[in-house]
Amino acid sequence: MTQVSAGGKDKSAQLYRMVMEDHLCPFGLKSKDLLERKGFEVEDHHLTSREETDAFQEKHGVDTTPQTFIGEKRVGGYEELREYLGLETPDEDETSYQPVIMLFATALLLGLAVSWATTGTLLTARMPEYFVAIAMTLLGLQKLKDVESFSTMFLNYDLLAQRHVRYGYVYPYAETLAGILMVAGALVWLAAPVALFIGTVGAVSVFKAVYIDKRELRCACVGGDSNVPLGFVSLTENLIMVAMGIWMPLRMYLL
Repeated sequence: MTQVSAGGKDKSAQLYRMVMEDHLCPFGLKSKDLLERKGFEVEDHHLTSREETDAFQEKHGVDTTPQTFIGEKRVGGYEELREYLGLETPDEDETSYQPVIMLFATALLLGLAVSWATTGTLLTARMPEYFVAIAMTLLGLQKLKDVESFSTMFLNYDLLAQRHVRYGYVYPYAETLAGILMVAGALVWLAAPVALFIGTVGAVSVFKAVYIDKRELRCACVGGDSNVPLGFVSLTENLIMVAMGIWMPLRMYLL
């Protein structure tokens, strides 16, 4: 095995990963890329058949591949390699605001893009409307990916869904429809009441669950597989919908 000296310290690794005609292990590729980015010279061993993989796993007493060896030490799979190199290891159960932050950031950029496309100016009076309406549409789309999972999580805190279970199935369609109509500025007489209704019920439900009952729940706002904690962001989302439900017809009346 070739060894590379980096800052006076040998940096070399052996990687065993599945590379077959019908399967190329993605975690093997990730492990190889990570090692190379960290300055290791990688001796890359391909396991090219199921029999070869099974024999390797039996020899080393492991259940999975890839497996990385650094020096005489077996580090393990991709997540163990990240830990060994001092990197954070993703936790599927850990709560995070990242999904909703990225969704709102995308909605903001799309709002600016629509404003630019329609008027040639980024900051217009309608840009905030585009932003909120697009955010509603994207949030609705996340829920529509798996309405069954969304409705199950939604039942944990939504007061209306707890009384009328089918509301949890209707909600994603209502939010998406209202968002699309508000982007177009069409059928405001329908979109505004829908946004106002679901936003009001949602705000009351979130406020009760989080600030009165002090429950620690996950928000169904970005779908049934969400790790976003129920709290301030969820409440703000609903209050913004309420504001849009009031503002859209008011703006049409004023203009």
